[in-house]
Amino acid sequence: MEGTSSGGGSPVKKRRGSRVAVSIQGVNHDILCMIFALLDIFDLVRCSAVCKSWNEVIDKYKLLQILYHKLQGGSMVPSSKSCFSERSLKACIEQLAMEHHRLSFQGLTDIEQWKGHSIRLHVNHFSNLPIRAGKCRMKMGLILTGGGDKVMRLWSLESYKCLEEHFLPDLAPLVDFDFDENKIVGLVRNRMCIWRRNGKRSIFRSREGTIVNGLCMSYIDPEAVVGCEDGTARVFDMYSKQCSRIIRVNSGPVRCLALSDDQCVITGSSLGNITISGLSSGQQIARLRSTDNAVIRTLCFNPCSQLLFAGSSAGYAFCWDLRTMRTLWRNRISRDVYSMQHLSGDTSTIAAGGTDGVLRILDQNTGEVVAAYVMEDSPAGPALTSSRKTGTVVERKKGRRITEHTHIDSIPSRCRPPISCLAVGMQKVVTTNNGKYIKMWKFRKEQTSGGFNVRNLMFVYINI
Repeated sequence: MEGTSSGGGSPVKKRRGSRVAVSIQGVNHDILCMIFALLDIFDLVRCSAVCKSWNEVIDKYKLLQILYHKLQGGSMVPSSKSCFSERSLKACIEQLAMEHHRLSFQGLTDIEQWKGHSIRLHVNHFSNLPIRAGKCRMKMGLILTGGGDKVMRLWSLESYKCLEEHFLPDLAPLVDFDFDENKIVGLVRNRMCIWRRNGKRSIFRSREGTIVNGLCMSYIDPEAVVGCEDGTARVFDMYSKQCSRIIRVNSGPVRCLALSDDQCVITGSSLGNITISGLSSGQQIARLRSTDNAVIRTLCFNPCSQLLFAGSSAGYAFCWDLRTMRTLWRNRISRDVYSMQHLSGDTSTIAAGGTDGVLRILDQNTGEVVAAYVMEDSPAGPALTSSRKTGTVVERKKGRRITEHTHIDSIPSRCRPPISCLAVGMQKVVTTNNGKYIKMWKFRKEQTSGGFNVRNLMFVYINI
């Protein structure tokens, strides 16, 4: 029988095999539990953060506890004695994530690169080094870069879309910067500037001349510290716009600095010295010295292990234990080490980059190079346009792992442009080079059979 419309018009035929659209919110808990049971622990953690209902399902059926217990070699259902508290489970998963991060450097590498800044060449008048896409910072799913085109750009870590642009005042060169969820703090020649993340212009410029040729900066609210060419570290209150203290830290220019959680400022000089001073008192606590007397290019402090890492212009990487103030190791890894960084909370690996363009992963405790990578010398893969509005085109490349016996000079320079700065995320490293590109290196363990993807599983169920 054919149905007719109420108005007596033409008959309405029922479509055979028609399906009722089902949203993810309409999936019942039993089906969700079956799908979640097929995921690995990291996808399961991500699902628990999607919405309240998914979190309730994962918590109700104790899926995280069961999966973690299974990974540790236990039975499918943990006994009441082995049940985790929420805090202990979080700590265990964090530990597992760090191990997953460490092991990813032994697997495959994909590179996605895009043009982030102008190719115009500018020179840092204080260090005589070329600057283009010179520095980068990565946190909270965002990447902040700045170069010689007088603009800082904030990129989405997922899509590489440019989300914000912040222009520099006047024609002053950008020296250093960092950011948080509310603001961007930058050192522009001899002035400190703050840009609000809501799009307003600079809200603070320190008085002209209060910074003597600033070379580096770092901040912990409400204070920012600037390392200067005259060997001082100048402490600014970012909201009163005043220089509150001047700390004499080195006899030579301060090339890099780091701040610790216990109110210490750590500075590296062009004479190879590293000085640790009290931020409030200004008193020197300790002085460390590299063995090569070369310029200290970069500093990285790990609060979890109290280890301090440094890279020098002679290509050496160093590590000191600040609990004993003793050198743990030194290793010559490159011609010139520009940048060293590790993932927050990680005590196993640290990434380093320099003039030879090789991305190296070091063991934090021994200094051994556990992995080294360059780009494959092959045509780029399919290009991805991340934003029609900005025209940002992302190119896909493959990474190539090299051994300690590889002759670096035999690798074409186009496959290893010098790394001027890097930042480390979970299973990824972003680098900026003395060129126009920003590169995202993604590391993953070799794929094993039987893996499932939550998006694919949801798609299959909804379309059944």
